[in-house]
Amino acid sequence: MSSRTTLQAVLFDMDGTLVDTEGLWWQAAEEEARTLGITLGEDDVPEVLGRAVEHTATHLHRVSNGSRSEASIAAALDHRFVELVSQQVVPLPGALELLDGLADAGIRTALVSASPRHVVDLVLDALGRRRFATSFAAGETPQTKPAPDPYLAAVRALGASPESCVAVEDTPTGVASAEAAGVAVIAVPSMTPIAPAPGRAVVRSLLDVDLSLLQRLLDSAAA
Repeated sequence: MSSRTTLQAVLFDMDGTLVDTEGLWWQAAEEEARTLGITLGEDDVPEVLGRAVEHTATHLHRVSNGSRSEASIAAALDHRFVELVSQQVVPLPGALELLDGLADAGIRTALVSASPRHVVDLVLDALGRRRFATSFAAGETPQTKPAPDPYLAAVRALGASPESCVAVEDTPTGVASAEAAGVAVIAVPSMTPIAPAPGRAVVRSLLDVDLSLLQRLLDSAAA
């Protein structure tokens, strides 16, 4: 029987997990797609949600048959998204309460995002930088989500071990990244369903997440 692993840190995705920006990212992608003569649908979701700007720009470039350069699409996507986020940074229900509860319990937190640094900084300012020990944005690790690099970097920065951390994510791309890093996951699906799995719990909102659930998830992953 495995010994109990004590929770050391919680690693949070940003868009759609802590703040209601996943819909804004989809809106930015939809608007940019329309300028390229494309209507986004269900098949495009895996190429947009939880993805970095460059990945979605490459996808739009491909499906529009190269009507504009990837660089110009990426710049336009970034501009649209920043404009929307700057107007509408709204913490999701339970987000601030969970972050403050973890701080009171001495549990460190990190923000691990596939958004660029200037967007992450906007959200950090809105949520309160003091609530996070560290943060990682797109381009700050060799690869971004769904590769494990961002989560591994956050674990190292916190001086923790993957098996002592829990990630909180809202997209299959983010879940894949955390699980590839060996981190247990609480999934709070935003726009795409996520199924429960070993080492993964699925909840309806952050209001369902507390220290007891986080520790139980670690215990079940170690069993």
